[in-house]
Amino acid sequence: MNTKLQELLDLRKQHIPQGPFNITSAFIREARGAVMIDLDGRELIDFAGGIGVNNVGHCHPRVVEAIKDQAEKYIHTCFHVAMYEPYLRLAEKLNALAPGDFSKMTMFANSGAEAVENAVKVARYATGRPAVICFENGFHGRTLLTMSLTSKVKPYKFGFGPFAPEVYRMPFAYCYRCPFGLSYPSCGTACADYLEDFFTAYVAPESTAAVIAEPIQGEGGFVTPPPEYFPKLQGICQKYGIALIIDEVQTGAGRTGKMFAIDHWGIAPDIITLAKSLGGGLPLSSVTGRKEMMEKPHVGGLGGTYAGNPIACRAALAVLDVLYEDQLLQKAEVLGEKLWKRFLAMKDKYEIIGDVRGKGPMIALELVKDRNTKAPATEETKKILASCYEKGLVLLSCGHKSNVIRTLMPLVITDEQLDKGLAIFEEALSELTK
Repeated sequence: MNTKLQELLDLRKQHIPQGPFNITSAFIREARGAVMIDLDGRELIDFAGGIGVNNVGHCHPRVVEAIKDQAEKYIHTCFHVAMYEPYLRLAEKLNALAPGDFSKMTMFANSGAEAVENAVKVARYATGRPAVICFENGFHGRTLLTMSLTSKVKPYKFGFGPFAPEVYRMPFAYCYRCPFGLSYPSCGTACADYLEDFFTAYVAPESTAAVIAEPIQGEGGFVTPPPEYFPKLQGICQKYGIALIIDEVQTGAGRTGKMFAIDHWGIAPDIITLAKSLGGGLPLSSVTGRKEMMEKPHVGGLGGTYAGNPIACRAALAVLDVLYEDQLLQKAEVLGEKLWKRFLAMKDKYEIIGDVRGKGPMIALELVKDRNTKAPATEETKKILASCYEKGLVLLSCGHKSNVIRTLMPLVITDEQLDKGLAIFEEALSELTK
């Protein structure tokens, strides 16, 4: 083993607690586009994207240029103390890009969890109600409230209770494993209609401030609802004056071939949260919502010392320029078509692949021991990911049973890198299923 690598691993073990998990044993020397280079000089094709953070790629030149330019002017003043233009310009752009023909306002925070916390605060203040409805398999963060909203117990919630009150969880539109034992489309999207029954059995609509959902569940396994789902859900929310919050932390900024994944369902949520790829690698999140809702909280009720840091805002403005001026959204659609074609062909070839789902290049493969029983192939998934890493490909799992493999490669990935990465993945898949 590289002596420097061993030194760093020893330092990590000595000084860092075990809680912050490491998916690989790699220490990265540099990264560009869709490739990371470790201390040994080994190239790793990146299908993880920093867990969905690097949609425009590692160290995109225009993002780096924006960061350097801003750092030479001022790094931090705190927006609450002395304002600065990048915060305003970024809010202006996101208000224009977010779906809906109504007036919007945007505020910034540092992480996806912070964005969700603030979205819930806005919804509660605007409605005067306490309750929030979330979903099974959902993931919204690791702070007290967002951990309470998150579904999976281990590793995210175990031992960290008690949790925040007035959080209620209902089944999601998981067609491959329908919680109601039905089949789409004959089900009539009963999972959305169930919200009406949920009000009777768990929490009254008059007490409900918001329903929060990811358009495609990230950590939950890239669970992707059918076309009718969100329009139905929104209709019920509007009926009772409940805010619909869409968490685009992982799905936004072009990940599905659209700026916001919810555009695939053709609705305009009341509030949208965005983070991860928005900052191009810097910590930044946003809450964009209806003007009348966003204006409700009193002066000083929202914000944070580092929220909307000027360097992060400049990086985000560069990210948006790259997405649109370099036509990355269109490139993402093409990338998605290539991935879908390859993965569906693999599904025909390998029985272990039970389901392929997602939107655009945000795709996942659910691995099962048997297609009839759908028993999760959790250990097999671990072995495939380990084999891929040994061969030079970084991939992530997700899902309630950690048996789902997801693709979060940068949208700037080259055809050569993509083909090499897919070849490595299929080789690992083939070796396991021989």
